[in-house]
Amino acid sequence: MQEIDISSLTTQVLWSAFALAIAFGAIAQRTHFCTMGAVADIVNMGDWARMRMWALAIGVAMLGFNGMVGLGWIDAGKTVYAGPRLLWLSNIVGGLLFGFGMVLASGCGSKTLVRVGAGNLKSLVVLLVLGLSAFATLRGITAVARVATVDTVLINLPTGQDLPSLLSGSLGLAKAQAALLLGGLIGGGLVLWSLLRAEGRSADVLVGGVGTGAVIALLWWVSGRLGYVAEDPNTLEEAFLGSTGGQRMEALSFVAPIAYSLDWLIFFSDKSKVLTLAIVSTAGVIVGSWAYALVGKSFRWEGFRGVEDTANHIVGAVLMGVGGVTAVGCTIGQGLSGVSTLSLGSFIALAAIIAGAVLALRYQVWRLDRMG
Repeated sequence: MQEIDISSLTTQVLWSAFALAIAFGAIAQRTHFCTMGAVADIVNMGDWARMRMWALAIGVAMLGFNGMVGLGWIDAGKTVYAGPRLLWLSNIVGGLLFGFGMVLASGCGSKTLVRVGAGNLKSLVVLLVLGLSAFATLRGITAVARVATVDTVLINLPTGQDLPSLLSGSLGLAKAQAALLLGGLIGGGLVLWSLLRAEGRSADVLVGGVGTGAVIALLWWVSGRLGYVAEDPNTLEEAFLGSTGGQRMEALSFVAPIAYSLDWLIFFSDKSKVLTLAIVSTAGVIVGSWAYALVGKSFRWEGFRGVEDTANHIVGAVLMGVGGVTAVGCTIGQGLSGVSTLSLGSFIALAAIIAGAVLALRYQVWRLDRMG
């Protein structure tokens, strides 16, 4: 494959990812897709509609990803989520921090981007603080603490940590067959559960769940199939064009990618800083949300209510930045993209994120009771 072909294919990958991220931003703005909101609706009102939307999205993404594994198009082991190193303590601690932080900051990383697109200045502050704290946890002071503490506690598995790799032997199936079976059972079960009640069959739930899940699955195809090169002429190694580092396929995630986006903007004149799937996806969500907000006439400027509101959002942003990197993903990165690979670490991180959110919601109720 010639150099010009690599460049052209990389451009196709990036434009495809940008378009899909625009779709995600518009869908999230239209349907109020929000993990924090889904948990808060249950805890505060007993309303499960948005949780069914999220579960539907996971189910659709899971069916799509494992269907492609079954076809031999992609391999979970080529993602950041399904390697043999199970960082279970990092998944738990990072997940708890992220879940607690997203409640204080009024939404996770993806919701922050969606709100920025709709004119929310509070979310712009959260975006900047989240990005800086995430970058510090990738390469700075909190990265040193992370690597020296929670990242030292791990389990080295004999196979990848995705369930098909772990269970294919005991099931007597090839990995691809196990992916079809387990992805079909778990993903199909989530879809059925989501649609079981009338609240799970509303237009918003269907658009938000099916649309978001499809975006994740299509991004896996773009990164892992369209952008896959068996031998990059520049390195003579396999590569995933447009991905961060080029060595792994990726789908949506919104903690480290926000940090990479700020890094790209700050060091724009540095020719080594190139656009990646993560960066264009981050921008695409803002653009999609902004476009839908303008068309739907819901765009409006919004600022902080006071000092306490500002402090809560800044603290929440720091917790999300540190926690998201430590957990190797956020509600979208681990809770959708990661879980779609059937990664054990992703399930652990997702459970910790939900637990952290519930704790934060209980904390807010306790604070209101004391103030009352």
